[in-house]
Amino acid sequence: MNSQEKIVEMFDKIAPSYDLANRVLSFGIDKSWRKKAVDFVLKKFSNQTISIVDMACGTGDMIALWQGRAGFFGAGIKDIVGVDPSSGMLEVAQKKFSKSGVRFINSLAHESGIEDDFADIISISYGIRNVKERSATLLEFNRILKPGGYLLVLEFTKREKKGFISALRDFYLSKILPKIGGAISKQKEAYEYLPSSIENFLDTDSFKTELKEAGFQVEIAQSFSFGISTMFVAKKVVQL
Repeated sequence: MNSQEKIVEMFDKIAPSYDLANRVLSFGIDKSWRKKAVDFVLKKFSNQTISIVDMACGTGDMIALWQGRAGFFGAGIKDIVGVDPSSGMLEVAQKKFSKSGVRFINSLAHESGIEDDFADIISISYGIRNVKERSATLLEFNRILKPGGYLLVLEFTKREKKGFISALRDFYLSKILPKIGGAISKQKEAYEYLPSSIENFLDTDSFKTELKEAGFQVEIAQSFSFGISTMFVAKKVVQL
């Protein structure tokens, strides 16, 4: 599955069962990863009114967290925009947020059409590894963010160090996850794609280098759950 079009088509097919599959396959722990990441960034915007863009928003998990957690930090949300190339995913998301004022854009991440210097925060959770035009996408994030704005990336990064935990993760991803995901979604191929997409992505240091080249200063790269997931928080320091 190499083309961006095929990846988008895959997400269209699994959209109806995506939320259920996520919760089952991660044992619900992905919700805690997302919450920790959102809270980490929102602390930087205490008592401010902010605009947020959630790229590869899927069915809206991160949007719900931004909305639900902002008040704990005294942050007000002026605008929130969800961007995703999958019309199937956006159809699910739009039903969830039909009365909340969230704006959705059906677009690839590198050509969103959002105005310059729009967002205080851009988030993308478990989507950057699916982006084929990654360099162009990071430049797009730079363009959309205000000077001093923050990019939050949650992703499964390639593990360089091998060991018991690494072997256990690889076994689960390659042997167990496709069977469970396939049973829930009736789209086994989609869940066979996940482990290969992680293997074809970058390790933590390589992705940090790409962020720097796109005008960002990485403030933290923190792993969760023995390195299964990694949080990158990067500040826009150069206007490109």
